[in-house]
Amino acid sequence: MNVAAESTRIAVGVPCGSPPEEARVALVPSVVPQLVKSGLDVIVERGAGESAGFPDADYEQHGAHLGTRRDALEADIVVRVRGWGLDGHGNLDVSHPDQVVIALADPLGSPIAVRAAAEHKLVTLALDLVPRITRAQGMDALSSQATVTGYKAVVLAADRLPKMFPMLTTAAGTISPAQVFVVGAGVAGLQAIATARRLGAVVQAYDVRPAAQEDIESLGARCILLPLGPGDAEDESGYAKELGAAFYRRQQELMAQVVAGVDVVITTALIPGAPAPTLITADAVAGMRPGSIIVDCAAERGGNCELTRADETVVTDNRVTILGPTNLPSTIPHDASLMYSKNVAALLGLIVKDGRLALDEEDEIVRGILVTAGGEIVHRRVRRELEEVRDD
Repeated sequence: MNVAAESTRIAVGVPCGSPPEEARVALVPSVVPQLVKSGLDVIVERGAGESAGFPDADYEQHGAHLGTRRDALEADIVVRVRGWGLDGHGNLDVSHPDQVVIALADPLGSPIAVRAAAEHKLVTLALDLVPRITRAQGMDALSSQATVTGYKAVVLAADRLPKMFPMLTTAAGTISPAQVFVVGAGVAGLQAIATARRLGAVVQAYDVRPAAQEDIESLGARCILLPLGPGDAEDESGYAKELGAAFYRRQQELMAQVVAGVDVVITTALIPGAPAPTLITADAVAGMRPGSIIVDCAAERGGNCELTRADETVVTDNRVTILGPTNLPSTIPHDASLMYSKNVAALLGLIVKDGRLALDEEDEIVRGILVTAGGEIVHRRVRRELEEVRDD
């Protein structure tokens, strides 16, 4: 299947963040010239970049057109940060069939939105499904935003911890460094390790994938190992996959031993389309030091800690503080938007050729991210997951 536009110049619309509390913007002014040069007209809703530090005047100076929300939503291609524009009543914020929508849309966990997109005959491209291949690295928005998540998680922990991170030798004596444990060595976890190390902490880390050991140790952290056969922890796209209940019990036992001796725990373990695995049990938290901090970056999926509450702060009886932020990139919207915008621009460079829109399903990247087109759910894994949900 090929999807093509007949007009000589394609309009790309940039609406304000959705939901309203989203501070990031999908395109920043600095990428507009390259898009205009490639044959695109960029239409930005007034105020779309304000919360991320990009005023309307900057967009105009770089060649974008300012308009109303309707102007942005009537474009041939609409680029968003999160979701495809589903409101609280199940309606999609779109204007016409065959419109292309690009976003981090969580299609594996959002069956209502996917079905609505198909019913509206939208062409939806999910940046969360970008395959982990070299050619697609510039479009990997999950990784770019996870970089922000890992950094901010450590900053939050350092702010809440009643200790300093680095070892200090002073006239008043020596202060021991903070002990940090990072669970998950994907992009967020590796950035958390690097940030904690830069702040002077002693860092340990764990990942279910044996191949992650080298990455962990290259950043100066000690790798905690739980033996697992090679190839058992990743799917064919390079993302983590679910393992058996017996293995998760072994993980929980190991986690309890490690967290008992640390000051900060950063958890980042996620499985696409599934609840986050529970790795830190309530009993494990009960065994932690008073004043310890857990920052659970998997809170949006239920959390890696049994006691996590999304977007809430939980303080236990033994004075362990558990933070459950669900959108850390939005708390650093300027740099998060810069990176996300480059991911979007790279994707637009792939699907716009000679001023025309062309989605070629023979291309591995397009095939991996195309969710709906022609009124149908065309992504095989998403369709299979939705059929299983319907059967349940």
